[in-house]
Amino acid sequence: MAGDEPDLFGDQLPQRPARKPSRTEMRLINASAVIATEPPERLGYLHSVLCQCGLPYNTPDPSLRVWERLNGNSHLKVMAGEAMDPRSGRLVEVAMPSGPKARLILYHLNSEAVRTKSPLIEVGNSLTDFVRTMLNADPNGREITAFKTQMAALAAASIRLGMVDGDRAVTFNTQIVRAFDLWLQKDERQRVLWPSTVCLGKDYFESLIEHAVPLDERAIFALAHSALALDIYAWLAQRLHRINKSASHEISWTTLHQQFGQDYARVRDFKRKFVAALSSVHTQYRAANIEATERGLVLRNSPPPITKRSLLIGKPAPDPAP
Repeated sequence: MAGDEPDLFGDQLPQRPARKPSRTEMRLINASAVIATEPPERLGYLHSVLCQCGLPYNTPDPSLRVWERLNGNSHLKVMAGEAMDPRSGRLVEVAMPSGPKARLILYHLNSEAVRTKSPLIEVGNSLTDFVRTMLNADPNGREITAFKTQMAALAAASIRLGMVDGDRAVTFNTQIVRAFDLWLQKDERQRVLWPSTVCLGKDYFESLIEHAVPLDERAIFALAHSALALDIYAWLAQRLHRINKSASHEISWTTLHQQFGQDYARVRDFKRKFVAALSSVHTQYRAANIEATERGLVLRNSPPPITKRSLLIGKPAPDPAP
């Protein structure tokens, strides 16, 4: 790979020789070392469709009320929702869920649902603990508010999940979160819709239990700075182990741009950003047999980041989606 693109297969995260690694780079390096030597204590989970079709990366225009992504036989459609404002006694529009925080909350909700085998999740304390663990520090008010805002966006949104499962075409019209309570800031200038408990939609929960893709929570925390890196990690986790062992699969940069390049008008600008994010992902998923070429990305059969052995070591959980 030429130019300033990172080497995907180096033993260490690319760094300028005279520069001290940033906090993000140190987090990647440390997590990579632990993942290589210790089994996971906790697993994260994501629905297989959401591993292939992601939410918006950046905060979208407030007028954006519908978001669609397609990838192969999977189709995701998200419709921004409304929630009751106890102060005004009226339904108010809630923004489209977006960015890394919305994804991290999805991981958390899905993981709690799979772990407890229940669609009802208490998020008041558990989300704060989750954020604290992810940041390796007590979250400040601004960080908690940002997570609360994205939680409200996810709780209010409606989704349609479409996928081809064997010889069946399956469509779910549901909400990730079926019902939620609201908690309001005491300071009325900081109105935040905040669910203290959430109940996942019945159809979504049942589909999640059947199609949950296990992920390494340590890798999720290490990649928490980048929505694109989180999407790439989840995509490779559900994709690579399904590739025929005697073949490889090449995906063009144009196709990757259509799937992941929502913020980039030019393919070459997207390619540079994608390769940098992919390099970070590879530090957390060393077994990923991938190669970036001038034409695109070559994928080869690789063990998933969470093997069946790891699932047996941890708490009982469903096998990876086929």
